[in-house]
Amino acid sequence: MERIIRNAKLRLLKMHFESGVGHLGGNLSSLDLLLTLYHRVLRSEDQFVLSKGHAAGALYVTLWSTGKLSDDRLREFHKDHTHLAGHPVPNGLPEISFATGSLGHGLGLAAGVALGKRLQGQPGRVFCLTSDGDWNEGSTWEALTFLSHHRLVNLTPIIDLNGLQGFGATADIANLYSLPQKLREFGLTVLEINGHDPGAILSALNHPPGERPSAIVATTVKGHGVSFMENKMEWHYLPMTAEQYRTAVGEVERS
Repeated sequence: MERIIRNAKLRLLKMHFESGVGHLGGNLSSLDLLLTLYHRVLRSEDQFVLSKGHAAGALYVTLWSTGKLSDDRLREFHKDHTHLAGHPVPNGLPEISFATGSLGHGLGLAAGVALGKRLQGQPGRVFCLTSDGDWNEGSTWEALTFLSHHRLVNLTPIIDLNGLQGFGATADIANLYSLPQKLREFGLTVLEINGHDPGAILSALNHPPGERPSAIVATTVKGHGVSFMENKMEWHYLPMTAEQYRTAVGEVERS
């Protein structure tokens, strides 16, 4: 996984630099989670929903790393008339079922898919990657109530807990205090992990289902792997200069 992660991180940086767009911080915080999920866990009968739609770049690069997208397709990122928009769009890639741009929508959609699988007797699991910002949205808590009430054990929410959102530190904007404890109070089994440790990620994703739904709370670093981006809110937005791109590539290559 180390080689896969390094190569994907380099491709992510190149894609964003060539496109001149930002959102790198949240892409880098979630990339390890996505790569481990797609390379080690996800099966054909499973489904993934990216609720934190601003991490679309990490998803596209993950699909590239599994051979589902070519380099030529990645060069379309954020261009006019592309299916690889800055946030996922439907009907463009078979791996993307829903448009998820505004936060707070993904978990409810994933819960509907999970319930549909149960009612139709279909195999497979549903995974949904959310962000800190998702959990500041009331719709996410409504979805949590729904999945807990219906005991959707085939659905695993994954929280990319990097401590930052678009306006600053999550604790300063809308403090959730202990999110793991709140999830437990809704009846979920909560697995708290380091979101940049592939072994810990894999173990949590493969946690055997029980009588209660489970959730993974992954502590991550916004801008992970690039020193001048780490834990900096502005890298939710900023594109890289040529000098910053060279510095970032050098750091990742030496990691």
